[in-house]
Amino acid sequence: MCEAVFRDEKLRWCDAPTGFRDAERAFRSRNAVLPTGGGPVAAFRSSTPYSRVRSDTAPTMDFDDVIRTRRSIRGFLDRPVPRALIAEILELAMRAPTSMNTQPWHFHVVAGAVLDRIRAGNVERNLAGVPHSREFRLGPGYAGVHRERQVEIAKQLFGAMAIARDALRARQDWVLRGFRQFAAPASIIVTYDRALHGSDIPPFDCGGVVNGLVNAAWSRGLGCVINSQGIMQSPVVRAEARIPDDEVIQTCVAIGWPDERFPANAVVSRRKPLAEAAVFLGFED
Repeated sequence: MCEAVFRDEKLRWCDAPTGFRDAERAFRSRNAVLPTGGGPVAAFRSSTPYSRVRSDTAPTMDFDDVIRTRRSIRGFLDRPVPRALIAEILELAMRAPTSMNTQPWHFHVVAGAVLDRIRAGNVERNLAGVPHSREFRLGPGYAGVHRERQVEIAKQLFGAMAIARDALRARQDWVLRGFRQFAAPASIIVTYDRALHGSDIPPFDCGGVVNGLVNAAWSRGLGCVINSQGIMQSPVVRAEARIPDDEVIQTCVAIGWPDERFPANAVVSRRKPLAEAAVFLGFED
């Protein structure tokens, strides 16, 4: 059974395992001085894998540092993330811009047995050849420069993991890691109100809030990967996370403490030059 341990109109927690709850209780018992917003940054100073937290209570990284150093994390320590810390991150993320202040997003935060069942069902159905049932539109396959960028990051990741081009089993294992949400201790399933379905604006708003989420997590020593593989089998995700029918599943974000020993975590994706992305008109300088 899914144990709803916390819920409000935007946030839901399912089946926090004993370790998950114990970590939060341990944090509270330490009587740490909290930063503005009430999160447990100070309590996890000494255990943060990437030391990005000051000796007082606030993140060391300024905004530019967070943006420039963040990377996708695909290998996590076997260590629970306290509910209070994820809540603090989500509260920050929800300050993202949103069209007409509609705030269409919802978050279903899963861990423990619930997340394990989602992983298992996702893998089982995919291996059985069940077609994906993602609830967002997929366009044609990437081609041209977009395909080149996709191949480039794949080469970086496979190179870091020493996965040869002809190592079919190793490549399949890598795909299965995605189906299992990279063994992260928690996952945040992002949905939006079905009443707005059909417009491109709600998914755009979800992209904004997820950007805030991954950056806020990074500033607190946590890593994330935005992972649509983790929601490929929508019926499994919807049933196990008890997502109501009036919400559309957009994506999920695997979240946890980065494992510095995992080679792919060191991969930094390349960005195209600004000159290829931006056009400036009407400026005098």
